[in-house]
Amino acid sequence: MITVIDYKSGNLRSISNSFKKIGSEAIITDDPSEIANAKHLVLPGVGAFGTAMENIEPYKDLIFEHIDDGKPFLGICLGLQVLLSSSEESPGVKGLDIFKGHVAKIPEGRKIPHMGWNQIKQTKDCPILEGVDGKDFYFVHSYHAVLDDSENLSATADYGFDVTAAVSKDNVFATQFHPEKSGVPGLKILKNFVNLE
Repeated sequence: MITVIDYKSGNLRSISNSFKKIGSEAIITDDPSEIANAKHLVLPGVGAFGTAMENIEPYKDLIFEHIDDGKPFLGICLGLQVLLSSSEESPGVKGLDIFKGHVAKIPEGRKIPHMGWNQIKQTKDCPILEGVDGKDFYFVHSYHAVLDDSENLSATADYGFDVTAAVSKDNVFATQFHPEKSGVPGLKILKNFVNLE
């Protein structure tokens, strides 16, 4: 069972439909007991960093416990950004700090938001990216993750600079792009995630 956290900041229906396409049942829930019992946990996200952190507050301890228990966790889009320490979008608001680093506005001179299809380049072995290196994925974001530790970087995309496309550490994975909007390669990522023990 895949559990998708409903914290009022996510593209929930298309994510659950994508899991259904690969033959996996996904529940969308804001029930703490269901989140606590999740085998695989997904944190989607669209919108502003500050609002997302406010809405995540009731679930923070459950997220940390899930990760500490070694169970697979996947963040998507804003769900990646909130895993960092802070964001320029919402000064003074602390992120979940699972990955040390900050979220910065995409540099001037590029079209903002970074929106549409872009090829990813894998930078290290990462189980959820197996079989998708060099494939195109759908991005839509105005801010990007800047990691303190490049060892946590799993993939980049070229947008006139190397955009952080995916991060991973132990049982925690996150993508800046939307797997649920990225056709066959996106479904492959979700399948890889489901197959994690």
